[in-house]
Formats: sequence, C-alpha cells, structure tokens
Amino acid sequence: MLSLRARRAIPLFFSCLTAFTSVSVFADNTLFTAMDDPATAKKPFDGNVQAGYNAQSGNTQNSTLLANTTMTWFNSDTAYSLWGSANNTTSSNVRSSEKYQAGGRTRYNLSARNYMFGQVGWLNDRYNGYDSRSTLTGGYGRQIFSDPRQDLRVEFGPGVRHDEYHGGGRTTRALAYGAANYSYRLTDTARLSEGLSALANDETTVNSETALNVAINNDFALRLAYTVVYNTKPPASAPKNTDTTTSVTLVYGL
Repeated sequence: MLSLRARRAIPLFFSCLTAFTSVSVFADNTLFTAMDDPATAKKPFDGNVQAGYNAQSGNTQNSTLLANTTMTWFNSDTAYSLWGSANNTTSSNVRSSEKYQAGGRTRYNLSARNYMFGQVGWLNDRYNGYDSRSTLTGGYGRQIFSDPRQDLRVEFGPGVRHDEYHGGGRTTRALAYGAANYSYRLTDTARLSEGLSALANDETTVNSETALNVAINNDFALRLAYTVVYNTKPPASAPKNTDTTTSVTLVYGL
C-alpha cells in the first residue's frame, strides 16, 4: 500500500499526465545503474532528470523532495554511466529523512550475450545509520535476452565496501556482488521494471526496486517506484532490518 505522502503526491502528477499526449516510453537506465545493452542502443547518449515534491501546511507541516539524474554514453561495444539522487523529508520543521547517492558504471560487451562491468557507488544515509558507504565492484554479466518487448540480464563479481557509521566506527571488507534486472514493455507507452541486487559477506544487503514508467510525450514520463533495502546486520543507530520507499516522480528525458 502506498504511503500517505505518496498518495498526496499522486494527484499532482496525474494532473500533469492529462496535460500531454502519450507518444513513446523512455529507456530505463535507473535500476541499480544497470545500463542498456550498447549493441542495441538507438542513440549515443541517453539521460534523464527525475523530480518530485510534496508539501502540506496547516495543522501539520510536511514536505518531501526527490531528485534523480542518470546520464549514459553508448559506443558500439561499450557504455558509460553517471548517476546521482537526493531524497529529503521534513515533518513539523524537523528533518526526518536525508539520503544522497552518486556513482558511475561501465560495461564492455565481449560478445552478443556476454559482457564485463565495473561500478563504483557512494551513499550518505545518516538516518539509516551511514555517514558514508562506498562500494567498488566488477565482474561478468550475461545478457539472457534483449528485444523490443523485454530485457533480462544477470551479473556477479567481487568487490570491496567501506562503511562509516553515524553512531561511530568504520569497516572495510571484501564482498560478493550479484544482480538481476528485468524490464517488460506493457504497452507502447508503459514499461515495468524489476531489479534485484545483493552485496554479501558476513553482512548481506539486498536491494529491490519495482518501477512503472509511463510516457507522457517524447520528453516527459511518470515514474512510480517501490524500493526495499534489507540488511541482515544494520548499524546500531538504525537497528531495523528493512527500509522501504515509495516514490512518484516526473521524468524529463535529456
């Protein structure tokens, strides 16, 4: 079920939806920064900016701001991507959530189905226990299938993770990384995506994101996403194992 804030935001974005005519749907490069196959890319650059804002005043004062951007460059066999996101929530003039992320990724096709990848990411999420979390991973990927209707890829490899905790202390550990990303075109203007990734050592972090992208026209799309982060050993300052986020954003294609 959608959160109260998400339900308040939906009417704003659906009012935007009725103001345009649907034409096409964007390629989705946002799921764990897993980029499209460069061999099937239709243009050398694909990027987008997403934004969502909700504010309430009166008996209660609440505000939520979401912003994301992804930029990907394609060659015949390689692709490079940069991405970033910010999420801030304030309730009764008190900050209750603050999360920032940034990263980069590259993919090199060895053949039509096989590829190598490398990625680096940084996270600041002090309300969930991390002043800083940096990860570096790389390895092998397999393009199970890729066609205009659906796309599935899996990948795995080694990595390293450095955590600096909001409650004090830091750790640096090797890890095993694995991920799967699937997308399915429901209609000419709607695409459903599911991404799952895991960072594992003596502590395992699992990320899941389910998203629906609906094109408004050639430049704008509406995106509804539900994200789940599960940590087997969360930081002491944020002891709950599971954190979920529901977001509704307006996407502008660059």
